Amino acid sequence: MIQATVGFIVYGVHKDGLQDPMGTPFVDDVLIAEAKAALTRAGLKLVEYQTVIASKQEAAEALKKMKEDERVDAVLLFSGTWVWAAHLVGAVRDFAGSGKAVLLWTHPRSQGWRPVGGLVMHGGLLEIGVPHRFVYGDIEDADTVGRIVSYARAAHLKNSLNLSTIGAFGGRGMGQTCGAADPSQWMRVFGIDIDSRDTTELIRTAERIPAAQVEALQPRLRQLFGASPDANTVNDRSIRLYLALKEIVERERYAFYTIQSFPGLADDYAATCFAQSMMLEDGHGTSTLGDFNTALTVFLLMRLSRERIYYGDLQHIDRKTREIKIIGDGACPPSLASKLGPAGFAEHGIPTEGDAGGLSVRLICKAGEGVLARLGRVNGEFQMVITRATIAEPSPEQAQQRLDECGIPFWPHAFVTAHCDIDALLQHWTNEYACLGYGEDLYPALADFCELTGIKAILL
Repeated sequence: MIQATVGFIVYGVHKDGLQDPMGTPFVDDVLIAEAKAALTRAGLKLVEYQTVIASKQEAAEALKKMKEDERVDAVLLFSGTWVWAAHLVGAVRDFAGSGKAVLLWTHPRSQGWRPVGGLVMHGGLLEIGVPHRFVYGDIEDADTVGRIVSYARAAHLKNSLNLSTIGAFGGRGMGQTCGAADPSQWMRVFGIDIDSRDTTELIRTAERIPAAQVEALQPRLRQLFGASPDANTVNDRSIRLYLALKEIVERERYAFYTIQSFPGLADDYAATCFAQSMMLEDGHGTSTLGDFNTALTVFLLMRLSRERIYYGDLQHIDRKTREIKIIGDGACPPSLASKLGPAGFAEHGIPTEGDAGGLSVRLICKAGEGVLARLGRVNGEFQMVITRATIAEPSPEQAQQRLDECGIPFWPHAFVTAHCDIDALLQHWTNEYACLGYGEDLYPALADFCELTGIKAILL
């Protein structure tokens, strides 16, 4: 889970202890200290600038320092009192040119004239076209602090993608039209390079994995699944494929990756279900079928959530109850297993999707609150559909019946209730895959990421 870093700058003309006619300093140092403490408690790191800025020179020096500090994801300009906007907006514009985000925070109360300073800066930045978030709210208001935190986390995500690389092993799987990527568009929008390669290196690397390395993984598998998989060629290849993927992804420093799975590896060597499950468990953003849009969605959710991420088919949707069954084809991080029992091993089990077979994961996802989301493209332009969701566990008495309903009970299941108009969800969804993340704070952060990157957000 990420922790965003914000440069904290106070601005205002009447500073350095200057008092109003009632004898009270215009700039409230106690309030500023409380604001910093509130942001820190909410999970942000602060890089504090000690001078209250008012002049062009002070603004230029402060914003230059924040622009050059690689730790800083966004700058937060806190209204200390009123200010001459023309002295600040040029430096803020220059800072924003770095791609880092800008926030303005004005705490209410009449004393100090902070709203005047906040609004004149907000209007000035709107006038010259500098993207920013204007927050007007009390330090003790959770929604106010939350709007700042989500925007800062989104800025961290945006910045972390710049100069990153996604690995693409193989081509499109199952003839996917709705997951293909335009490398030029990905570089233009996100700053991401696409490193495409076939899967022969994966097979060669898997076959070179020493038997001792396979054996060394067994204690971890017993911890995650309660047992080791049976010793046979299919399972051995599945484990080797995971170790090979991990080796190459980490060696090449891929921020995340996608893999064709089938046709290809699942016919020639092993299905990727187990390897994908374990890579998700290790915290790697990924997808199957060469689906770039799902891969990026999983990456974003992985960085935001305290839990691991599950992606799978929206296998069935009940329009009346709004329940969605998400069933992945054997791939799910085992740590998401519910109280109904630990994750278990199964076989991929679908010959038409890989004659080589392969180890897969069976489980029912644990209960919780979270989001369903997926990046997609409509007429070549990015959009992201996001809805809040509740994940529920069936009762022990009903579990097997619920698993049997789809005809493939040994694949991982999540029983999710979407908090939205199902018809609207269906009309805007751009793929059969859903990405499930745990955490109520994911929704605003994803929405803010869309705002910062120019993606159309479909908020349901």
